[in-house]
Formats: sequence, structure tokens, C-alpha cells
Amino acid sequence: MSPALAARARRALTYLLLSAGLLVMSAPFLWMALSSFKTGPELTAAPPVWIPTEWTLENFARLLERLDMVRSTLNSALVAALVTAGNLVFCSMLGYALAKLDFAGRGKIFALVLGALMVPGNLMLLPLFVLMSRLGLLDSYAALVLPFAAGAIGVFLMRQFMLSLPDELIEAARMDGASEWYIFWRVVIPLVKPALATLAVLTFLSSWNNFVWPLIATNDPDKYTLPVALATFATDPNQSAGSNGMLMAGSLLVVLPVLLVFILLQRHFTQGIATTGLK
Repeated sequence: MSPALAARARRALTYLLLSAGLLVMSAPFLWMALSSFKTGPELTAAPPVWIPTEWTLENFARLLERLDMVRSTLNSALVAALVTAGNLVFCSMLGYALAKLDFAGRGKIFALVLGALMVPGNLMLLPLFVLMSRLGLLDSYAALVLPFAAGAIGVFLMRQFMLSLPDELIEAARMDGASEWYIFWRVVIPLVKPALATLAVLTFLSSWNNFVWPLIATNDPDKYTLPVALATFATDPNQSAGSNGMLMAGSLLVVLPVLLVFILLQRHFTQGIATTGLK
């Protein structure tokens, strides 16, 4: 076999294996998406029916009748947007300070950031609950946003990316009389857009899918985020009887915004992941 033919065969085998892996990974999502358009008999058919023979929007209509999806979606969107904005601002500011400013204790602060990455998030639930309770913020949007307005992973990501920026560029701006605030916003931020896009996707995904903390911090159904509202609906026997199709439709509505954000920012996301930490 010639080298060119062998290379072509290896490439074809690689694509085949990747396609098989993609099919396995995407099968649960495809099943969920297709099941949201199925009728009741097709949902429970044996053997399973993958492609609906009769496409219907009844599951979505019944879900909207029984569950206040609009309010829950707006709650999730508001919380995710505020958390993402907070991380973009605060994490980039602290990342810039740790990467480009020389001050006493910089190494110790970065060590604290690394230490925070090693603490499981579930261990922080009880202290956060006590803190929010004493501040009187439970059952409010502040309780859903403030604990996650800045994260250690975001600080680490921005710091590592900003290390790759040439120090000479910042020093030249300082010699021209630019303030640190001006350098940060006008020089550094335009150069770290891939990292900001990466952080935005990761933060939005985490906040949108956050379930445990909103469940603990809110008792008012008007403050429920979409995952909490859907889970509460699923565990209520008075509402969810025979609701497999509605649950599939609700799950699809939860996933779609995340997919949209990723599709819009995927180019910056992959660039940010590929270049973070290079210097």
C-alpha cells in the first residue's frame, strides 16, 4: 500500500471512530429531543420508536399550561446573565492584577485561588446558606447571584491567559502616561476576548444548569429557576402524572439556550481553550 493510500485509510478510520463516538455521545440528547414530539403511545412503545410517526406539539402545550415556564425561564436567564457578567468583570480584573501587577502578597493570593479550586463545591453549600440567611437574602435573586459572581476557575483562566500578553506592550502604555484602569480596559481587554468568551460559555453553562443551590436558597415558586421548576414539577404527583412527554419537552427547553450560546461563541471558545496558559 502506498504512503498516500495508507494516510487516506488512517484518516478515514479516524473519522469513522470519531463519528461513532459522536453518535454515542449525542444519542441521549437525540432521544430526548425526538421524544418531546411523540405521542403518549409512542413514548411507551416496545420496541422503542426513535422517529415519531406523528409529530405533535401537545407536550409543549400541556407543559406551558401546568408550569409557568416563562417566569422560570426569565429567572434562569436573569441569574445566568448576572453571574456571567460578574465573572467577566471581576475575574478579568483579578486575573490582570495577578498576571501583570507587582504587589505584596500576589503569590499568596494566587495560592488561595488554587486552593479554592481544590475545594468541592458541595462543601460550600452549608456556609453559603448560613451566610445568606444571616444577611437576610434567602428567597431573593441576590442569593442566587452573589455567591457565584466571581469564581476561582475564572480567575485562574484569565490570569493564565493574560500571562501570555507581552509585558513590553503594557510598559509602553505606562510610559505614555496611561493609567492602569485605561490599560486594563483599552489595551488588555481587547486582547483577551477569546478567554472572555471561554469564561462566558463556562459560566453561563454552570449557572444555567445550577440546581442544588437554587433549590436550597429559594422557597418561593416565583423565584424558581428553570431546572428547579422542572424538577419540582416532576416530583409532584398531582402535576406530573403521565408527563414523560412533558418532561422531555421541558428538558429540551432547558438545553436549547446553552446550545445556542455555545454555537455563537464556539470559535472564541476553542481558541481560548487552545491558547490559555501559553507564554
